[in-house]
Amino acid sequence: MTDTETAADSGIRARIVEAATRLLREQGVRGVTTRAVSQAAGVQAPTIYRQFGDKDGLIDAVAEHVMATYVAAKSETAATENGDPIADLRAAWQAHIDFGLANPGLYALLNNPDRAGHSPATEAGIEVLRARVRRVAAAGLLRVDEARAVAMIHAAGSGTVLALLGTTPADRDPGLSDALFDAVTAGILATAPATTDPGPTAVAVTFSTVLADLPALTDAERALMAEWLTRSLTHLRHSTTR
Repeated sequence: MTDTETAADSGIRARIVEAATRLLREQGVRGVTTRAVSQAAGVQAPTIYRQFGDKDGLIDAVAEHVMATYVAAKSETAATENGDPIADLRAAWQAHIDFGLANPGLYALLNNPDRAGHSPATEAGIEVLRARVRRVAAAGLLRVDEARAVAMIHAAGSGTVLALLGTTPADRDPGLSDALFDAVTAGILATAPATTDPGPTAVAVTFSTVLADLPALTDAERALMAEWLTRSLTHLRHSTTR
């Protein structure tokens, strides 16, 4: 295949994905039929099968496209002007809620357990959340380990979207999102930086964020120290649940 043919093929694929995305947003999953997409994209039905294999392949491509666009937009606004890591985390939470409510069909696809575990775009979205949580940890404001914080925020955010989508717009509680964010962060954030109000978990979490930058340590020493920190955090996590 020549470069010209490859470019043309990519253009057709992009046009099909854009048409299917538009139909999905306007009509939901049921509106994304091969006939409807081919008409909207101005291609023959066999072209869709050649490009994507089947309808499921097309739906996956649409979901990946929209999620990738969303993740890119979140990454571009990775920090607030005042550099407040908690404000950044809240902004990321609200962006997630807004996206889910604006794209219910796509959100359901992106959070389908059958595809979420192997979706590069979904993982990229979680990676953005990890970066926000890392900033909170580096500021000494996290009192659980980073993995636990990411898991709690991700689970709560997804649950919030599903709860709101399960309610008619007129009956939705406008304060539910903020209330749940506050409830989750109350369980994971320290009341003061670890440097002023030290606790073993907060100190260990904060120290782990700077471990890679410590001078005069070999890679083996850093790896050993990271293992000690991970072991300590695991022990602290288990001891608080007994």
